[in-house]
Amino acid sequence: INAFFFTELIVVCLSGVTRPKVSVLPPSSAEISSKKTATLVCVASKGFPSDWSLSWKVDGSSRSQESSAGLLEKDGLYSWSSSLTLSEQEWMESVSVSCEATRSGQPALTGHVTRQQCSE
Repeated sequence: INAFFFTELIVVCLSGVTRPKVSVLPPSSAEISSKKTATLVCVASKGFPSDWSLSWKVDGSSRSQESSAGLLEKDGLYSWSSSLTLSEQEWMESVSVSCEATRSGQPALTGHVTRQQCSE
């Protein structure tokens, strides 16, 4: 039996900076009612290079939270994620929760969600 194995190498050359798209996913109503917590997820996708970082703000006040290292996708661009867990009370009293993607020398990119958006 002869067996041949082939691998495919795709090289994508990128130069410069590609600004990621930032989205904030709201907490589920099931989590809020059962666990009395509200976990929000920030996803930044299709960015380059890998040194973008994510940070959170609740009603304009910074919250420290770790974010993932950049994950290299097949297209040569990176994605990042971070989660923030608030108490039910904090979530109910908040006006806006935002996530910022930042990189030295680049303007911040912001995604946000409001509790009112989630109740519509």
